[in-house]
Amino acid sequence: MKLALVHLSAAACPYRLLDEENHEIVWVNDFLDAQHLRQLSPRSVRAYAYDLLHFARWFQSQHQTLSEITESTLLNYVRHQLNQQPQPTPQTINHRLTVIRCLYRFHHGQEISAGLSHFQRMYTTRCPVGYGRPHRTIAFGLRLKQPQRVIQPLSAEQVAKFWASFRTFRDLAIVGLMLLDGLRSCEILTLQLEDLKLADAQLHVLGKGRKQRILPLPGEILEVLQNYLRLERPLTNSSSLFVALKGRRRGRPMTPAGLRSLFRHHRLRSQVPAANPHRFRHTFGADMVRAGISLPALQHLMGHSQIHTTMLYVRLAPQDVWREYARAVANRARLTSPRMP
Repeated sequence: MKLALVHLSAAACPYRLLDEENHEIVWVNDFLDAQHLRQLSPRSVRAYAYDLLHFARWFQSQHQTLSEITESTLLNYVRHQLNQQPQPTPQTINHRLTVIRCLYRFHHGQEISAGLSHFQRMYTTRCPVGYGRPHRTIAFGLRLKQPQRVIQPLSAEQVAKFWASFRTFRDLAIVGLMLLDGLRSCEILTLQLEDLKLADAQLHVLGKGRKQRILPLPGEILEVLQNYLRLERPLTNSSSLFVALKGRRRGRPMTPAGLRSLFRHHRLRSQVPAANPHRFRHTFGADMVRAGISLPALQHLMGHSQIHTTMLYVRLAPQDVWREYARAVANRARLTSPRMP
């Protein structure tokens, strides 16, 4: 049976899983409807839908019902994924397992039973900033070990080269908001004209989980935004801050595909292959840490729900380690060198 994910704007949830005869896969679509009603962001619902599409394509060959799923079933599913080429990352596999467990709890009101496979691991937790005594915690269920994440910001030279490739105030404003305010690409696309408070040099941002935060607008970005609104933005009824400047979509809101195309074009033009929207956000976080900002303040600026995420920016990238090493060696040599009489 061939399964496909379709987008139907008129449905309760716009993402629907259908078989080859256009019949709905009820156990998936009921779950997606519930997540849509919970007011999850369209990006989250879309990610859930594609994770369940992948699982459903494999699960239909297992000749099981949803109620018969155990941890042994998930173990076989993980083996199937690790045999695929290209092999998915541990983060992708763990996210799929989490979505399946949420799906099972939604339908059956309990956790997935162990079956023939028992997974139990003990780990130590403590306050992310190092205070307090550690606590031992027992976790159940299959989960792959993920490599430690290291933030890789752009260098000043890379930022300068990429910045120099832009010719419009709109594009400069987009990159500037990522670099100097740490905005996500999805937050850029959802900005409205009313979110811009030029008189107060502030910006209202709707982040993940529909959480709102207010960010300051640096003077240079404020000037670029004013030039964009005065000189470039077409006359349109759209309330979106960033719209298409030319072509058939002139005056209509910028789309995710349009933003990806913009960055792809300027990566080639500037010869900075590492420049992508999230890398600029990482650069903002790393620069703020180097400048000595407090972690709670950075957590608010970046819209992190957990300070554990903000702590990632404290872990130095390799180039920072080498820079600090070279500085320490130079200081040591200067202190140990004999003084001239």
